[in-house]
Amino acid sequence: MVLKFLRQIRTAKPDLTGLKIVAITGATIAALLLLARQAGWLQSAELRAYDQMMQLRPDPGPDPRLLIVAITEEDVLRYKPPLSDKLVAQMLAELQRHQPTAIGLDLYRDFPREPGHAELVKQLQNPNLITIRNLGTEDNPGGIPAPLGMPVEQVGFNDVVSDPDGVVRRNLVFAQETNSFSFQLAFNYLAARNTLPDWLDPTQTQLQWGKAVLIRLEKKSGGYQNNDDNGWQILLDYRTGKKVARRVTLTQVLQGQVKPDWISGKVVLIGATAESLKDLVFTPYSAAERINPKMPGVEIHAQMVSQYLDMAEGSRSPFRFWTEGAEVLWILGWILIGGGLAWQLRNPLVLVFSSTAMLGVLAASSFLLFSDRVWVPVAMPTLGFFLTGGVVVAYRAQQAQRQQQMVMTLLGQNASPEIAAALWTSRDRLVKSGKLPGQKLIATMLFTDIKDFSTISEQMPPEELLLWLNEYLSAMTQEIQTHQGIVNKFTGDGLMAVFGVPMPRTTEAEIAKDAQGAVAAGLAMGDRLQELNRDWQQRNLPVVKMRAGIFTGPVVAGSLGGKERMEYGIIGDSVNIASRLESCDKHRQGGVCRVLIAHETLIHIQNQFQVEHWGLSTLKGKQQLVDVYRVLSSLTPESPILDKPEDKPEP
Repeated sequence: MVLKFLRQIRTAKPDLTGLKIVAITGATIAALLLLARQAGWLQSAELRAYDQMMQLRPDPGPDPRLLIVAITEEDVLRYKPPLSDKLVAQMLAELQRHQPTAIGLDLYRDFPREPGHAELVKQLQNPNLITIRNLGTEDNPGGIPAPLGMPVEQVGFNDVVSDPDGVVRRNLVFAQETNSFSFQLAFNYLAARNTLPDWLDPTQTQLQWGKAVLIRLEKKSGGYQNNDDNGWQILLDYRTGKKVARRVTLTQVLQGQVKPDWISGKVVLIGATAESLKDLVFTPYSAAERINPKMPGVEIHAQMVSQYLDMAEGSRSPFRFWTEGAEVLWILGWILIGGGLAWQLRNPLVLVFSSTAMLGVLAASSFLLFSDRVWVPVAMPTLGFFLTGGVVVAYRAQQAQRQQQMVMTLLGQNASPEIAAALWTSRDRLVKSGKLPGQKLIATMLFTDIKDFSTISEQMPPEELLLWLNEYLSAMTQEIQTHQGIVNKFTGDGLMAVFGVPMPRTTEAEIAKDAQGAVAAGLAMGDRLQELNRDWQQRNLPVVKMRAGIFTGPVVAGSLGGKERMEYGIIGDSVNIASRLESCDKHRQGGVCRVLIAHETLIHIQNQFQVEHWGLSTLKGKQQLVDVYRVLSSLTPESPILDKPEDKPEP
């Protein structure tokens, strides 16, 4: 019965090793995730991870090469936009007085705003001044033109590209054969230092600028899977989410309150920061900002200028991306790690701790790479880690639940709950290839039989006999289980029980404990039979007596049978002796339950039981004599020890 259960456990599982299960599960989940990635379903998760890592990077502080002239709400109240050309000209003249390297005017001047248009035209002729145009949209294909007569090299578009969630993460460098506003400003600054950009390939996918090689952002670069790659784009590497450069107001400039060294040799950007002027966009930092989640457009352009300058000067590298194959291996690796942990670690606390630690390694690795300007997928390997681990855990849990239910249903009926639990814990060690390997061990065997059962069976209808017999066997089984034994088989009106299997006993104390348990179980069965007899007598059912034979010795326990039928077998001379002890001298019953043991069991019960020496006996089928004893009762510490083996004369 035990082996039948263990074999069912083994054959219930697919014929796969843990490695194969993890590999198949991981490959399946990886394929599903890659399909989802191909469809762009995971892009938003990767972009959120990108934002988190952007927020976690250290803040280097404001860029000292830049100055922002902000048109604030106070300026709006004071000067009532749209600003006149005269006011803008005065501001530009004041800034030019301190010799900035470049000035970027992030204000549309596509038509005159008198008074002062002539003064503004004069200021626009300064070669270090960059103005803006707008590329246009579907609603306005023509866009907004630059001021009339401005040279192409002094005009840049101020369009920014947003991702589907409205966040600006990309830097549009070129579009429609026009340079961006920020590119033109950075070009003026770096050209003054003899650092000019140059294409490295005919397809214009790589641009050398100073110490950096800018690589065009493709549709599937990094975490993007459905990127709008119109124009020539790179990732916008924000310097900071707070203050990208020193900021002064329009009023401060017009009133001459700005220190000259804040302007001299700098890149000055002029633009609106007032919320009422609605030149605000979402950034990777917006999710962490509750009060002012949006960043003014002029600061976005300042972020871009700072990025260009840092890359060209070598203090910041451009973002790089792994190949598609490398990303797939990265994702698959973490998927297999998640499945491997779930398969190997059975303790839930250890699994949770280990999984948390590995996810920390994943997050730390991804962030370290991100800090080095390498953007690798984060959401996909994390999701794959969880999914594979979850599927493997669910598989193991389902198997474990079914197997444990089988333990308690099948084995638990024939062994004590403690033994059932021990067998369940050791199932992988005990069962190999669907079989329980034969092993030699020392066990104590117990056989029982009902006296004169044949006569009783002739006097009862079969259905009543079966009910009565089941009641008896159920009670005897309970006593065996209570004393840590296993019922190996039922033999009609009797049973065979074993104490000391299937886990081998390695010490004399363990062997003695099994022997003591078997003898105690034999006496307990006698007490239980007396209770049954009293109940049966009241119900007009047969009142019976029983015999028990107990022997301790070497046996071989393991699989018996073949593929079609297999059971847990216990064989050896010790089994035969125990069986013969039960049937020895049947006429000498002496009480409701006769328990006979041999000297091999007596030496292990350590004077805990009162015994009666029957002497050397010839057992059926045995050539050698066996020293037989009858167990009378348990001994309390105060009870005298009667009939010691050495004192009892042989009959």
